[in-house]
Amino acid sequence: MIHTVKAGETLSQIARDYRTPLQSIIAANPGIQPDILYIGQQIVIPGFPNPASIPYHIEISTNNRWLRLYHHHTLQKQYPIAVGRMLHETPIGSFIIINKATNPGGPFGTMWMSLSKEHYGIHGTNDPSSIGHAVSHGCIRMQNRDVEELASIVPIGTEVIIHP
Repeated sequence: MIHTVKAGETLSQIARDYRTPLQSIIAANPGIQPDILYIGQQIVIPGFPNPASIPYHIEISTNNRWLRLYHHHTLQKQYPIAVGRMLHETPIGSFIIINKATNPGGPFGTMWMSLSKEHYGIHGTNDPSSIGHAVSHGCIRMQNRDVEELASIVPIGTEVIIHP
């Protein structure tokens, strides 16, 4: 997996975002200067497949409050979602799914899929009436049956593109 450095990122934050030890990233990138990154720099993140090798990708529209699943660039399904509320907006950008957990407890419903941005994920809900609204702390919230279906289809490393 290749990560492209964005403005303001540090190698320590990138390691936290991918839940990968900093030393593993340094080892996978010979000659890297951990304290000197530049915008557009390509960094190898060990342990994840190349998203281009995965036939699925997810597109999320925070304004329209939908999540679309594509297989080989063909729309397979669209799901209703809830997104982050004011002061807790859902992050915009390109991420990957880095892990999955069933029954995470609390407000996260029956499934959690972490994104490659620390503290954010796609998850179920204990409040189904919230779907369709801007109510979360920035995560993508889905009906439990929908997130379970999605998690059963997409593998770790699936690209998730979030836009307004």
